Amino acid sequence: MQILPEFVRGVAEVEVTPRGIRPHRLPAWVREQFPDGQLLSMESQPSGVRIVFQTTASAFDLVTHPTWMAYTGAERPRGRIDVYADGELIVRDVLDGGDRVEVDLVSGQTALHVGEAHTTTVSGLAAGRHRVEVWLPHNETIELIELRADAPIEPDDARLPLWVHHGSSISHGSNALAPSEIWPAVAARHAGVELRNLGLGGSALVDPFLARVIRDAPADYISVKLGINVVNLDAMRLRAFVPAVHGFLDTIRDGHPEVPLLLISPLFCGVHEDTPGPGAIDPASIGTDQVRFVATGTPGDVNLGHLTLQVIRRELRSLTDRRASDKNLHYLDGTFLYGPADAVELPLPDGLHPSAEAHQRIGTRFAAYAFTGAGPFAR
Repeated sequence: MQILPEFVRGVAEVEVTPRGIRPHRLPAWVREQFPDGQLLSMESQPSGVRIVFQTTASAFDLVTHPTWMAYTGAERPRGRIDVYADGELIVRDVLDGGDRVEVDLVSGQTALHVGEAHTTTVSGLAAGRHRVEVWLPHNETIELIELRADAPIEPDDARLPLWVHHGSSISHGSNALAPSEIWPAVAARHAGVELRNLGLGGSALVDPFLARVIRDAPADYISVKLGINVVNLDAMRLRAFVPAVHGFLDTIRDGHPEVPLLLISPLFCGVHEDTPGPGAIDPASIGTDQVRFVATGTPGDVNLGHLTLQVIRRELRSLTDRRASDKNLHYLDGTFLYGPADAVELPLPDGLHPSAEAHQRIGTRFAAYAFTGAGPFAR
């Protein structure tokens, strides 16, 4: 059967293509208003997106066509599809085939290599009705072509509380092993909530259009993690950053005046704690087993309004304090989720993004903090 939009969760919309449908995490008006290549690449990677259905089938095949980025001289693992039945992981399928976009990090040139479709096969489901969740790859664009099963596939009408989260590449899932193991997915599964992930690698830049997307989205809980991309792109000075965050929160509040809203400052990242951006790839690491990132700013530039992670944490905490009349606005220091001690035990492999093990730790900590006890999202 053709995959219908009502089976796809965690998206703004789906685009009909010659092959099938392509999930999009940002609506068409954003993509038309700001057709930035990097943003379009990130939003089309279905981080946090699931196909959800009910079935009595014992077996089914999901046919997809992925598109993935490969970097000359830098090995990157392929994306995965995770299949859960009644809350239990039953298949973790590594993608092959699809279209490969090869990027030369030195020259900047790209080349497209067209490949075949990919089939994810699930078999041996026990007799009875099952709720199936298929987590799509967080790091590859994908077209959904066909879902074949030996019994009818029906939409799942159950709706859990909806958590909308926005953040950077860490929220997007960089360095996570699999789509259900990016930290927001880990947290959502622990908490028993529905996730809409607006983690966008390189694009958590306090963009007004993103605030409008969150404003207009259904949400029971909202979290926003800001700072690292502003620093490593050297995108703002202090004078512009603080009012921009105020405006971002004001826009969200226009649509969600009383929804619990959590503002999260950056996780620990040694290269940018005291050194402004821009960040860059360390040329010496190109062609090695691990590309690494470095900061190219000057530490003393904070006196000129340049931003570091420590400056941003200070300002976001102060900003939250000044909005004390909003009783449903909360602040979380990102170093609670991943701090200096974690960086010693579980170092950032590339100097910027947490490891797969660290994603598990961050997600578990967030769920325990936000969704239990006196946490801002506790029910």
